[in-house]
Amino acid sequence: MSKFRIEHDSMGELQVPADALYGAQTQRAIDNFPISGLHLPREFIRALGLIKAAAADVNLSLGYLKKNQASAISKAALAVANGEYDAQFPIDIFQTGSGTSTNMNANEVIAHLAVKAGTKVHANDHVNYGQSSNDVIPTAIHVSATLATSEKLLPGLKHLQRVLDRRSRQLKRVAKTGRTHLMDAMPITFGQELSGWSAQIGSAIERIEDSLKRMRRLPQGGTAVGTGINADPKFGPAIAAQLKKLTGAKFVSADNYFEGMASQDAAVELSGQLKTLAVALMKIANDLRWMNSGPLAGLGEIELPALQPGSSIMPGKVNPVIPEATAMVAAQVIGNDASITIAGQSGNFQLNVMLPLVAHNLLQSIGILANVSRLLADKAIAGFKVNTDRVNQALAMNPILVTALNPVIGYEKGAATAKQAYKEKRPILDVALETTGLSKEELKKLLDPLTLTRGGVHGEGGGG
Repeated sequence: MSKFRIEHDSMGELQVPADALYGAQTQRAIDNFPISGLHLPREFIRALGLIKAAAADVNLSLGYLKKNQASAISKAALAVANGEYDAQFPIDIFQTGSGTSTNMNANEVIAHLAVKAGTKVHANDHVNYGQSSNDVIPTAIHVSATLATSEKLLPGLKHLQRVLDRRSRQLKRVAKTGRTHLMDAMPITFGQELSGWSAQIGSAIERIEDSLKRMRRLPQGGTAVGTGINADPKFGPAIAAQLKKLTGAKFVSADNYFEGMASQDAAVELSGQLKTLAVALMKIANDLRWMNSGPLAGLGEIELPALQPGSSIMPGKVNPVIPEATAMVAAQVIGNDASITIAGQSGNFQLNVMLPLVAHNLLQSIGILANVSRLLADKAIAGFKVNTDRVNQALAMNPILVTALNPVIGYEKGAATAKQAYKEKRPILDVALETTGLSKEELKKLLDPLTLTRGGVHGEGGGG
């Protein structure tokens, strides 16, 4: 048997693999764009399938498709959405900027499946009825990013915040040396430190949820240029309603199709919030790396869970692999955002022409952030141990605690006391006994690290 069959489109005939479910336009894109080997991700193909299924149902209700056609298209499209035919979407992400090749890929696969099931269906005339690549692909970006964010990223971030809050409560009375400029500073508790991380994640959740309000506005119905040519005026709102029914997400039809097709501002906004989250995760990851550093020649404040050997040559070495992976994810997301920012500027007149790049980078950022947030929570933060002896030793030797004596002895005498403690490498309490004239009992009270984490004034007349 032949390994190929002949398919045709408006440009003529060409060979397509005999077992392929796609047709001529998909094959042309495969031939034209052998660039990266990167394909649009599962979430995007899912969104395409959902859009095509919704379109078939809407076109049936509006009288533009026969019942058997709509049923066959909807069934095939939902199978595409469920991931049954992902191998039939082989087109490179670096393709025509509108994503026309990928839209036609979906149309051809769905039509082929419908025909195999016994219903005469045409890829353009039936599967793509009332649609254009120019509104389908932007809509698929909005749908896929909304669902991936709602179903994966936000739950992952909320899990991370819960773990941070739990550890913060557990460590609320464990004091440590604070640091500014990487130098010793006044004490804080581990609980306070982790509460700052939790607040960063909470703010990220709020920002991302707010961005989704714009992502849920769909430009479907704008067809080629935003005017809605060849689409029933009821089509766009009905598609949004049907997608809401299929997914549970609160999709609405965009008030202005021109914005949704000519720009990618909503995607740029969401990517910007993902970048902000990446910056927060990078900060948290690097704090963990510093706190875990050593264990002998570094800070050695905490011990992260040992997950794997850290060196091919140094036996016994264990590295902070989860924070390192988190930092690399953050770097990738920041780079993805830079590409999306450039792509967002490429809305020339009525169409953005970097849509596949936006889709790929945005969905990759959402996916890797979702995954690493759970790993950071479960394999680093949930299980790290505090090296209490090391932490307490550093606190006892910390001359900066003398700051608490400022209201009693003044800044200059405090500075002299701190410098002497540094020079002689002695505990600040011992040096202060010699320089301040205060009793040991008074100094113990004034220099108590846990008390100092509560803020306020701790000198004469101050709080406790």
